[in-house]
Amino acid sequence: MSKLFVFGLLFYIFGNPFIAIIVLLLIVYFLDRRFVGVFPSITKPFKRMRNISKNRQQIAMNPNDVTSKFDLARLLIERKKYSEAQGFLKSIESSYDHSAEYWDMVGTIEIHQGQLEQGERHIVHALELNPKVKYGQPYLRLASAYKDKDQSKALHYVEKFQDIQSSSSESYYYLGLVYGILGRKNDAKEAYRQSIDVYRSLPKYKKRQERRWAVRSFFRKLF
Repeated sequence: MSKLFVFGLLFYIFGNPFIAIIVLLLIVYFLDRRFVGVFPSITKPFKRMRNISKNRQQIAMNPNDVTSKFDLARLLIERKKYSEAQGFLKSIESSYDHSAEYWDMVGTIEIHQGQLEQGERHIVHALELNPKVKYGQPYLRLASAYKDKDQSKALHYVEKFQDIQSSSSESYYYLGLVYGILGRKNDAKEAYRQSIDVYRSLPKYKKRQERRWAVRSFFRKLF
């Protein structure tokens, strides 16, 4: 109802329904970015490209700059340029052999290249080096990779993540997804409910980063 009122007001101001719709969508987008975070950032890809260019220039000036190669590989993974990222990571392995984040990146690339077991092995190695690397996100990455292939293993990794992040809406959201794939609809619904309950119990400063998972859990539970 409120959206109809806003649309009517915008239509009255601009006198054009298409412009009113565009402005309404922009308002919804900016409100989401400010308070929820479900929609992706418009500016993030541009910032990433700028940082990629900066690292490439740094490597061109100093081919032995392992820090720039590491950062560039991370950015390339975000852009899904896995083969190029893999090349940079291989060139700096000796410098990052004991880095949990390094092996998580290596495993992530391998999973996306279809080398699931090898990728799992390297990500597990990263977690052995540091069980809390990237706040336990590698566990969810493994759960997502296995959710359609080995549900018991996917469930195992979600539960491992919960051991680290017990107060996480995201963990219960993924738990609900795995339960749904297993056909355990009541358990899935309960997991989504717990995701929402966890979000409500969080302090204000943490709600911003967990809100997207609570919103997704709400709609999963609803439908």
